[in-house]
Amino acid sequence: MTTRRDVILGAGATLLTAASGVARAEGPILSDDGLYREPWFIESFLEIGDDLDQAAKRGKRFALMWELKGCPYCRETHLVNFARADIADFVRSNFDILQLNIIGSRKVTDFDGGELGEKQFAGRYGVHFTPTIQFFPPSAAGLKDKEPGKREVARIAGYLRPDDFLAMFRYVREEAYETRTFRDFLKSARG
Repeated sequence: MTTRRDVILGAGATLLTAASGVARAEGPILSDDGLYREPWFIESFLEIGDDLDQAAKRGKRFALMWELKGCPYCRETHLVNFARADIADFVRSNFDILQLNIIGSRKVTDFDGGELGEKQFAGRYGVHFTPTIQFFPPSAAGLKDKEPGKREVARIAGYLRPDDFLAMFRYVREEAYETRTFRDFLKSARG
């Protein structure tokens, strides 16, 4: 039989564990702009060429994640996909992700040095809905000379179920886009 004292002691232990950070998974934070944000997303001066170079120095790949306040699929990406430990661990270990607001006004500096507000930047890259994740090559070398639409190596346009979502991150990390389509990559993975 559970007593009132057991409940109080259990609640106290839970609070101490949460306060110390032990055995507590970090989940998304609802930020002031209404976007869910993973605590491990990068902070940035919004100079994406520099962000890509910094990711490469850490042995990671760089991606932009476009979101919108109130987007149910953005929320699902955080509360379902990133809630899976295998997905969050793989992405956090192998990628630097910069979150941008598709209708935002913060100034972003592109690979070619051009500076645009987030909304205009999204338009330049043909990002029209959320969530969208753009993946870039392992190096910024030569990107400034390419048209914006030819700078990324892969894209998630819309919500992907967790297994396919993780597969796309593996596809980019393994540079499988060099030899096959994502569809072919999925077929071979499912064997």
